[in-house]
Amino acid sequence: MSASDRQHPTPREPVRMLYARADGAILDHPGLGMAMRSGGEPRAPERGELVPLPRGSDLFLLPGRRPVGIDPRTGRARAFDGDADEDACAVAAFLAPAWTLHAHPAWITRDDAPTLPLYAYCAVGFADGRFWVPAERVDADVRQDPWRFERGRIEAGVATRRREHPGNLVVESLVRCALEYNCRAAQNYFLGRHEAPVPTSIACNSRCLGCISLQSDGNFPASHERVRRAPTPDEIAEMAAAHIGRVRRAVVSFGQGCEGEPLLGGDLLPAAVRAIRARTPRGTINVNTNGSLPAVVDAMCREGLDAIRVSINSARRELYDAYYRPRRYTFDDVVETLRVMRRHGRFRSINYLVFPGVTDTDAEFDALCEFIRETDLDLVQMRNLNIDPEYYASRLPDGVVREGFGIGAFMRRLRERFPHLHFGYFNPPRERYAAWRRRAGR
Repeated sequence: MSASDRQHPTPREPVRMLYARADGAILDHPGLGMAMRSGGEPRAPERGELVPLPRGSDLFLLPGRRPVGIDPRTGRARAFDGDADEDACAVAAFLAPAWTLHAHPAWITRDDAPTLPLYAYCAVGFADGRFWVPAERVDADVRQDPWRFERGRIEAGVATRRREHPGNLVVESLVRCALEYNCRAAQNYFLGRHEAPVPTSIACNSRCLGCISLQSDGNFPASHERVRRAPTPDEIAEMAAAHIGRVRRAVVSFGQGCEGEPLLGGDLLPAAVRAIRARTPRGTINVNTNGSLPAVVDAMCREGLDAIRVSINSARRELYDAYYRPRRYTFDDVVETLRVMRRHGRFRSINYLVFPGVTDTDAEFDALCEFIRETDLDLVQMRNLNIDPEYYASRLPDGVVREGFGIGAFMRRLRERFPHLHFGYFNPPRERYAAWRRRAGR
């Protein structure tokens, strides 16, 4: 049974709208029901659509946005302005890792509202003494469950890795990620488990609307700074091979949110893969990438690359271009990169940036089916797109965002069309990929 197939309790009483006061207090409205948006007009959640707010999630208040609820007498959406002495603002949930949202909150934006920072905004309501969200867990892997990260152990791991690899640029980059940015991937490296990130790139050939390491137009700040200098192949191999040596079914991954596009390193990554493989045949070497340079991926495969995760927000060229704003590459290069991996027989996944009302539409489903047929994907990682929903919609072609048929239904339809296809959230080790292929007779 997959993570998304597990049963959850359902609300016994009507789910109420949440709102926040200026002092940050979050309250449930006694007379308005929860409303949410999945590409169209505000609507009430359907039966079976909500699950309890996952452990490790956060609640955000949304400044400059009037909360919208459902009037139970009319069944229509209605805005709530708050009490006489202060304005109310809308509330959203930021889900714990491995959970994919199905709908955004419903609100009305005031004229002076700021652009929201780079998080994913999930609708949330309250009933039966708990919070409820339209979401599902798409990966049973516990590697980033927030309660598994003890600060003291992380700090001890930092001290240990620094002693083992004094002055290593990759390790020093991850120290800041782990201690300042609370990056779970970096923290897992210092805890000696799961997947180790390997940041290498200072530059990028995309200008993503939701880039967390560089924002130049002033709408919102980037949440991370990029690495300042590329490491050497020996520094990479020293750190990566040591992680592989201490962790069962270890994964090491180029391409992180705290850097640019790793393929721009040219000879660096093929040389790094060769240096890792000279030290150990074990472990999974993965690259997270925009897929812009197929020739570099081909060279990495020849040196021992095992897997790739290519990020896309859409399988439609015009939507991809609107979000990634590529420089000196095209969507055809992205497809060709996955074809290269297919020719080498390596494992292929996409980091699919999910947005209700875009992802779960017939046009996107048809385009993604063609994309999967062309590239023979193994895995679709259902990652929430971290961006202000209104800002994103304003940058897409007119008429693209519309009421979707549901993220859950989207996944079910893909499973029916491609029985071999898996859904998840994290980069699996090659042993898991191989088991999937064996079971599918591939």
